[in-house]
Amino acid sequence: MKKQVEAPAKKTTPKKEPAKSAAKGPAKSPAERAPAQPRLKDPKGGLTAAGRKEFAERDGSQLRPGVKGPADTPDKMKRKGSFLTRHFTNPRGPMVREGEPTRLALSAHAWGEPVPKTEAEAKQLAAKGRKLLEQYHAAVEATGGKAKTANTGGKAKARSSGGRAASKTSARKAAAKRAGR
Repeated sequence: MKKQVEAPAKKTTPKKEPAKSAAKGPAKSPAERAPAQPRLKDPKGGLTAAGRKEFAERDGSQLRPGVKGPADTPDKMKRKGSFLTRHFTNPRGPMVREGEPTRLALSAHAWGEPVPKTEAEAKQLAAKGRKLLEQYHAAVEATGGKAKTANTGGKAKARSSGGRAASKTSARKAAAKRAGR
């Protein structure tokens, strides 16, 4: 007669009971438990300081906050006029979606302007921007072509020599020359 061999018993681990949290109250959602990240977009329109810093690190951009007060210097006239003209002459989207202002409309608030609700209000902002640019050009002419502007960190020099494309091309040529091509 053959001996019956018993199969080895399976190892079982005791079931662990869920750990009780020290904090009392309702369970938090994953978004609430995640570490707080800085807000990049201001809910009232525009970017926060952290958002501008993120773009600077990622793209090398030199964003500055919008001109909220009156555009009383040539630099402010140029910046605010350019912004309003660029964004509201031919808006790239609606001003209101589902009864709420869009980010495009809220960007006007970040520059100290009323939030446009219609295309007509956006066109008024664009006209204001053109007027500010005209005032800027008049101020430049009055000072003999030397308007007092803030330090742009060399951006004006790059633009006068053909912009970024030209500087990238010359950098490539210089690198090729060093490599002996």
